Amino acid sequence: MAEYAPPVRDIRFTLDTISDIDSVVALPGFEHVDPDMIDGVLDEGARFFSEVFAPTNEVGDEIGARLIDGAVETPDAFKAAWSKMLEAGWVAVTGSPDFGGHGFPKAIGLAISEMMTSANLAFSLCPMLTGSAITLLTRHGSDELREQYLANLISGEWTGTMVLTEPEAGSDVGAVRSKAVDNGDGTYAISGTKIYITWGDHDLADNNIHLVLARTPDAPAGTKGISLFLVPKVLVNPDGSFGGPNNVETVSIEHKLGIHGSPTCVLSFEEATGYLVGEENKGMAYMFTMMNQARLEVGLEGLSVAERAYQHAAAYAKERKQGRTPTSDGAVPIIEHPDVRRMLLTMKAYTEAMRGLVYDAVAAEDRHLNGIDPDDKAAARDRLALLTPITKAWCTDRGVEMSSLGVQVFGGMGYIEESGAAQFYRDSRITPIYEGTNGIQALDLVMRKLPMNDGAVIGSYLDEIAALDSDLAEAGEPLADVRAELADALSAVRTATDWLNSQDDVSARMAGASPYQDLLGTLAGGYYLARHAMAALPGASDDAWLAAKVATATFYAKNLLPGVHGLAAAVAAGADILFSVEDAQIGATA
Repeated sequence: MAEYAPPVRDIRFTLDTISDIDSVVALPGFEHVDPDMIDGVLDEGARFFSEVFAPTNEVGDEIGARLIDGAVETPDAFKAAWSKMLEAGWVAVTGSPDFGGHGFPKAIGLAISEMMTSANLAFSLCPMLTGSAITLLTRHGSDELREQYLANLISGEWTGTMVLTEPEAGSDVGAVRSKAVDNGDGTYAISGTKIYITWGDHDLADNNIHLVLARTPDAPAGTKGISLFLVPKVLVNPDGSFGGPNNVETVSIEHKLGIHGSPTCVLSFEEATGYLVGEENKGMAYMFTMMNQARLEVGLEGLSVAERAYQHAAAYAKERKQGRTPTSDGAVPIIEHPDVRRMLLTMKAYTEAMRGLVYDAVAAEDRHLNGIDPDDKAAARDRLALLTPITKAWCTDRGVEMSSLGVQVFGGMGYIEESGAAQFYRDSRITPIYEGTNGIQALDLVMRKLPMNDGAVIGSYLDEIAALDSDLAEAGEPLADVRAELADALSAVRTATDWLNSQDDVSARMAGASPYQDLLGTLAGGYYLARHAMAALPGASDDAWLAAKVATATFYAKNLLPGVHGLAAAVAAGADILFSVEDAQIGATA
């Protein structure tokens, strides 16, 4: 398998042009962060995750996580890499300095997460969920819970999980049946079975801190009656020492298409000791803090696996010789063939577009959390809310497509596990499913996010894209195609947005949700690449890397952005066509 080379220059370029990282680090709380420090963190992260983390990817896929005598064992290479990761402090990048963290903006943490996830997607899920648990406890945990658990989570000595799903409660979280009975001593007895728990058990850390949704006896039905509990794998005494195992059993682990190195567990809680987080019956609201961060991180997974698949495919295409071109005397590297080059440029363009979207969303989170001006904080909050479902869904859909293109570039060898291309495809396929399926993300976007502030949030975002037109016009001929195609796509998106917002028929809006989500993501990708091109243009004549930014934006504008017109037609097709074929005839052979 080709080595992973973290795209440090691409990451830093996106931080500068899209995240506006200088304005982020100027926010309160980041006084200790300067440009040289950012460069140092990125460079050291690139070294660490390419040299230490990336070599664990193949062995993780081959050996996987195993359930032995009721406990999950991970590959030895994972344990060695985790120990080095804790020693280097990578789990603590964005953690509060009050609990031993380094206090970097989330945008910088995102850059580290990108490298980590590209290096080994399955392995990265453990620190990803731990980070989400840290965020939840920081915002909603009591002083006692924060003092007891945060420092060890931030250091990585302990890890965290998200425990929602049950056999009869998947996407319908309101159907949760797990019970929580007040013990009368500040603790609760938690009982129930949970499934699909990522990194629900493992041997990397001394403790695993489960954040569990359950119901108290007299709780209202549905999501209004769900509470959130912290349930440690190992009980912790008030002085921080261990008090013995909790009543949490790993019943089984799933055998999956991909991410073999990530143990996906069935957990049984039998009157396990738990601690209420926040207030009773408000657990779903608290859990959304964790879920929304995880959704951004899963969107990042789409970008990260696409980047890895792209690097892998490009390296192969440059060395594999096959076929002739009209001007060659013999076999040429397959990168010289137009169709292979089309696939590689598609992978490059989408990957860079995804990076723009994810980094914009997380920079908005930094501005919301650390800003001073109330209006600015509110605007950042709304932008984050709008971009979260798009980031999760559009990036993961593209991640699957790009890893599939990676297999295609390899040809027959791509279908052979030995090449490594197949693993990226297998690993990527879960990302449109977990943390809320992409269909659910589409419904969230259309039914909740578009109507925000009477449509002002989506309107402001589209107006921002429109405002780039004057800058593109000033740039002249080099970006003329980008300007024309972006304006044309924006018009199609405005029409589709107006159509959705005008529909009283809920079914029609729901039917158009997924194509609209794809439509808006495609436009956003073109917008971010146009901004890349604007920033790169002044130096493009002297720097091939910058010239490639202009060329990539142009390729996307002429080859990928026009796809919005077909999607716009699908948005307005309505629901009737979906139900024009009777249930009995779907799947029928006669």
